[in-house]
Amino acid sequence: MLNLYIDFDGVIMNTIDVTYKMMEKSNIDFKDSEKCIKFYETLDWEKILKESSAINDSWDCIGKIINSKKFNVAILTHVNSLEEIIQKVKVIREHFRDITIIPVPKAISKTEMLKAEGAVLVDDYVHNLVEWEQAGGYSIRFDLDMDGKGYPVIDRLDVLIDMLD
Repeated sequence: MLNLYIDFDGVIMNTIDVTYKMMEKSNIDFKDSEKCIKFYETLDWEKILKESSAINDSWDCIGKIINSKKFNVAILTHVNSLEEIIQKVKVIREHFRDITIIPVPKAISKTEMLKAEGAVLVDDYVHNLVEWEQAGGYSIRFDLDMDGKGYPVIDRLDVLIDMLD
């Protein structure tokens, strides 16, 4: 079976939209990495996740992917704090009891946490996709505008069932 890693933020839930709006309201410059890091480290992730919604029926789509029995499915997510890990795990466990969850500290590449070679990563962030391919993996971009930026692109997770036959 093919190892399939699915990113959380911007793929499963729209937490990025929610946090970016909060940053704009707080007048945080997206280019000021120090302030951005501090912002993400101190967020109330329980609140963020309650204000966020699933993207394009992502939870149902993941269920369909699991039921297809074609993939070893895991959620691979960058995190900025222990509280973020705890809250994301709670939300994921509301939907799936047995799915593997791999939290990756933001300062570490996802490719440093596991073997990317021969595995598929679905992510919205191009830098992660570049690193994944450089490590021998297969990258698929998740983008609601269907802009692949050079990668195969999807805007709904369940299309992976037929796409990766």
